[in-house]
Amino acid sequence: MFVRKGVRKARGVAGLYAQWVGMADGQTDKRRNAERLTQRLSQNSGDDGGNAGSGGGGRVVFGYPSFVRYLGARLLSVLALQMQSVAVGWQIYEITRSPLALGLTGLAQFLPGILLFLISGHAADRIPRRKLMVACFAGFTVCSGSLLWISRGRVHSAGPIYVILVALGITRAFSGPAMRALVPLLVPAEQFPSGVAWEASMTQTATVLGPAIGGFLYALFRGPEIVYATAMVIEVVAIVFAMGIQARGPLRPPESMTLGSVLAGLRYIWRQKVILGVVSLDLFAVLLGGAVALLPVYASDILRTGPWGLGLLRSAPGAGAVAMAILLAHKPLRRKAGATMLWCVAGFGAFTVVFGLSRHFALSLASLLFVGATDMVSVVTRGTLVQLSTPDEVRGRVNAVEMMFIGASNELGQFESGITADWFGTVPAVVLGGAGALLITALWAWRFPELRKAKPPWVLEMAER
Repeated sequence: MFVRKGVRKARGVAGLYAQWVGMADGQTDKRRNAERLTQRLSQNSGDDGGNAGSGGGGRVVFGYPSFVRYLGARLLSVLALQMQSVAVGWQIYEITRSPLALGLTGLAQFLPGILLFLISGHAADRIPRRKLMVACFAGFTVCSGSLLWISRGRVHSAGPIYVILVALGITRAFSGPAMRALVPLLVPAEQFPSGVAWEASMTQTATVLGPAIGGFLYALFRGPEIVYATAMVIEVVAIVFAMGIQARGPLRPPESMTLGSVLAGLRYIWRQKVILGVVSLDLFAVLLGGAVALLPVYASDILRTGPWGLGLLRSAPGAGAVAMAILLAHKPLRRKAGATMLWCVAGFGAFTVVFGLSRHFALSLASLLFVGATDMVSVVTRGTLVQLSTPDEVRGRVNAVEMMFIGASNELGQFESGITADWFGTVPAVVLGGAGALLITALWAWRFPELRKAKPPWVLEMAER
């Protein structure tokens, strides 16, 4: 059975809803019951009021004040980090004039997540997640302030910047699991798919806008200082938003840190075949199908568009992802979530192949739009299935493992694209990667039949009742 005792939160919320529906005898005032349900859902989701139970389609989640504060904090934090990443990259290249030095910036932030994911996940299940989120935002602020301080001193070596980037990577390793594990406590289960979609759209929007704003400020003021100062101020505002979050989730008993407790997330994923299938499918499909690293080659040598075309190509997947996230927020998947995810991952591979073979800029741009859109369906579906199917007491550790897999797929995917392009050529590398994603999807559909039949957990709970 896909839904285990770990969905107590979903069961409680869905049970309230089913109980309300079951009261439909001739003398029941449905409007009054709806109001009672709304109040109880608001209490369960940790909010202090609002009209979350009213209409509004995908906008219902904005009736939960704590979730709105979470979205604000998430948006601002990602925006600040993306602005800062542009300034760091440009500053390091001005100092070193070395492409390898640029590659090391990603490695400095990626390695802490790989080395610390077991510890950070355990921390997200032991420490109150809102407090851990605030502490990590404070750490981001300190890192931005440190970059500002060394930049004002006209640093002539990239060494101090790398030290700060490692600290930034450590902070991100702890913030990610805590933030992701917090979301199911802020909205009821039946609204959770919309919540995941809105969070993803906000993240993608910040990812698109952050580098543009950071680059503009860097050029306007001719230096990184203003970018770091702006990022620091934005992080302070994010802290204010995060401090207003109220999450009244189930009390988690204290658990000492042992080898068994640290590995609990890995054990849980291994035993739950649906979650294992979802996470590993994303890992291998993105690992093989990522073409973003080779976009400069396409813009320069294949499509011959120049820098302006590269900018459009790089923004196309993000634009497609934002559009799909908004659509899913208003029309979340109600049935056959697992099968839909498999079809969309297959679409991700197919559109990657189309992009690889295309020699027309408009077709290439459209292919990348659909690459981003289909990938977003996978992101939202994975987030919904993993979060609502995982017991709250291990949700932080499971999220840490999932984030490690996602980070590995993104970083190693770029490395894989570069290696295969060097061996076989750029076009064959992209086409083979997309075909590999299609093959992985077919293999996973056969190997994990539970994934083909998976439905959103709250739908299953309501059906059972």
